[in-house]
Amino acid sequence: MARGTLQTVLDHTSDENSHRQNQQSGSGRIHSLAKSSSAPEASETRTAKADASPRADSGEPATARESGSVSPAASKDVSKPASRKKPIFIGIGALALMAGLWAGYHYITVGRFIVSTDDAYVGVHMSMVSPKVSAYVADVPVTDNQFVKGGDVLVRLDDGDYRLALDQAKSKLATQNAAIATFDAQIKAAEAAAAQARAQIDASKANVIKTEADFNRTNALTAKDYATKASLDAAIAARDSARAQVKANEAAIQSADANIALLHAQREQATQVAKELQVAVEQAARDLSFTVIRAPFDGIVGNKNVQVGDYVTPAKRLAAIIPLDKVYVDANLKETQLGPIVVGQEADVEVDALGGTVLKGKVVSVAPASGSQFSLLPPENATGNFTKIVQRVPVRIEVPASEAKGRLRPGLSVVVDIDTRTTPKTAGQQHASN
Repeated sequence: MARGTLQTVLDHTSDENSHRQNQQSGSGRIHSLAKSSSAPEASETRTAKADASPRADSGEPATARESGSVSPAASKDVSKPASRKKPIFIGIGALALMAGLWAGYHYITVGRFIVSTDDAYVGVHMSMVSPKVSAYVADVPVTDNQFVKGGDVLVRLDDGDYRLALDQAKSKLATQNAAIATFDAQIKAAEAAAAQARAQIDASKANVIKTEADFNRTNALTAKDYATKASLDAAIAARDSARAQVKANEAAIQSADANIALLHAQREQATQVAKELQVAVEQAARDLSFTVIRAPFDGIVGNKNVQVGDYVTPAKRLAAIIPLDKVYVDANLKETQLGPIVVGQEADVEVDALGGTVLKGKVVSVAPASGSQFSLLPPENATGNFTKIVQRVPVRIEVPASEAKGRLRPGLSVVVDIDTRTTPKTAGQQHASN
């Protein structure tokens, strides 16, 4: 009878504990462990009591003591976790509600005015350094990732051939200038001869007048037999000789003038040749200067592809100069995001490489077409099946040097947030009119 009574009490206690565990759903795992632990304990208790019952003097007091020591303790231990979890659940719910309210408020006041994209990259107007003349490389005084200033030497080429070419051009020019000087001297001599011929023709014309007067006087005396025939013949000869001298002097003047004109023409031709030779000298000097390749502006040397002893030709890329103080960001916005975008709006640029550092920028331009239109093979949707794909349009954002501080590198990924509330008034009016 004692064993039956003990079994009844233990079964009642186990059913009560199971009922309490099912009601406390928030602490399911704890109650399951309590239930699994209580079942073995109850089984062990039943076994122990059954083995000890033949030796017991009285079953009722033992049964009462066992039932009083198991049921109240188990009930108290199970109810405590449930009462402790309730404040935690209430606190989590309150925090979730506050977070939802804050997110809604932030979207209404700020979020709906922000145009964001993570399809954005840092860019820069870099310069690809190439030689303008062909030669062997004599010296490369820079290395990769080195900072250089505008005008610093990047590469020196072997300039021996170009120095010889310059000296040869200068020699030809000097020879031609000497020829021009000779023509100048000849022109002066011809002009002096022409001046002398003009002076002689004046004297010869005066002599013609004198001889004609002598002839007339002698002829008159001969007609009256006051002069001999011989004197008349001498007067005629003198007159004819004077006239011939005048013609000779006139011919000399014409020859001197013609010679002067010829010398001037030759000098002009020589001058033109000298000008061409001067251009050749300047070209040779220019080619010589190209043997020293300098940095076009301040920047960082990158992608250096030249070594001492290389033979380089024009258009071969030797290195790149990257001005890190003139970087920009190209944000590829969806066409559905372009509506509120206006030049002059402020933008936040979050740089992944800088641990999420946010830099300030400004929208400076919007591309005239989507990126697909500038690709090598633009899409052709006039034929075949068509699937609409949202296009992206590059929007350029300028990051001031005071913000970038040389930390941005071309090609880095960034996240761009454009605040459409910062639209300039003039730009907003123009945007509205359009």
